[in-house]
Amino acid sequence: MRTLVVGSGGREHALVWKLEQEKIEVYCAPGNGGISEDAVCYNAHTIDELVEFASERRIDLTIVGPEAYLAQGIVDAFEARGLKIFGPNAVAARLESSKVFAKMLMDRYDIPTARFRWFDDPNHAERYLERCEFPVVIKADGLAQGKGSYVVKDREDGFAVIDLLMRKKIFGQSGEKIVIEEFLEGKEMSLMVLSDGRTFVPLLSAMDYKKAHDGDRGPNTGGMGSIAPAPHYSEELWRIVKKEMLDKLLVAFEKESIVYKGVLYLGLMITRDGPRVLEFNCRFGDPETQAVLPLMRTNLTEVCLAAIEGSLSKLSLSWHDEKSVCVVLASGGYPGEYRIGFAIDGLDSTQGVLIFHAGTKKQDGKFVTSGGRVLNVCATGKTYEEARRKVYSQIEKIHFDGMHFRKDIGLV
Repeated sequence: MRTLVVGSGGREHALVWKLEQEKIEVYCAPGNGGISEDAVCYNAHTIDELVEFASERRIDLTIVGPEAYLAQGIVDAFEARGLKIFGPNAVAARLESSKVFAKMLMDRYDIPTARFRWFDDPNHAERYLERCEFPVVIKADGLAQGKGSYVVKDREDGFAVIDLLMRKKIFGQSGEKIVIEEFLEGKEMSLMVLSDGRTFVPLLSAMDYKKAHDGDRGPNTGGMGSIAPAPHYSEELWRIVKKEMLDKLLVAFEKESIVYKGVLYLGLMITRDGPRVLEFNCRFGDPETQAVLPLMRTNLTEVCLAAIEGSLSKLSLSWHDEKSVCVVLASGGYPGEYRIGFAIDGLDSTQGVLIFHAGTKKQDGKFVTSGGRVLNVCATGKTYEEARRKVYSQIEKIHFDGMHFRKDIGLV
């Protein structure tokens, strides 16, 4: 069997690693320095290039990592050529590519989420803010690499965010519309579920750490670490999520003629009044996937094909009974401005951990930094503490100029 993973980050390296355990032929496009050690990398970036590559190499299964490809219709393009691909089509991917679309859908089908208003005019948004109780959350409508959400504590702060998103357009078209919603308090967690359009099957729960610095301080990032399973997940919580969110989503899909196949990521806030949807993502979470996959016993190819072929109801997932911790090593300055091209030392001396490369490239036979999030160091153990001890003891052996990481991942 030949598989193709689309993307170039830590999530994609984890997917490649999992497929490699299944002793099958693995390609990745475009990949990165670390991925090139575990898969055949091909320098393809556009959807047309990827379709041609998959056709020429007779790829049996393609798994899409980044949300941008899904929003742009990569699944539609592959299916038009008769190629098997894991992920939702462009219409279904609007659950992530448009916050306004997702919030309106939840409102129509009574799916619990934060109260909200959306705006396409910055002046109207500012007038609404003048009547708000603070804090509130302001979100860019479109894709912003996990950085388009702001908790604002007063009007001046809110006006500044509206100006950045809607007038200065720091995220381009993604900020032409915004959502202003109530601030929810509680415990945050991530739940990824498989969908074949008719059935939802949960993967292991996870929790990610969005803020740049210890103690959940600093700006939002794409994620500075993750653990699995989430310590506050329970079977009772799953029953509520299934009844109040997923069963209602299936009704919505049928009535709105949405065919959703792939992974649906629910960002949840567990409030004192029950779980609320913070956001939907239409792909594997990053860095949650890096914590979840090392605990999965079931073959990833089996999982993906069941979703594509509509047989998830027959699938039984198996997991290792352990805890998993993933810590992101980032470039100094991330998620703001940062420099790249620094040599990475110490990778050969690490033991007992998985290292998924996120922003690296090979240069003269040596790994150098090439992105904001550079490496994901992951380990499993009988407890969170055992897993985090393994991770942090090996991080001490790794070095690159400006290396930054949180020291509180997995403290539960």
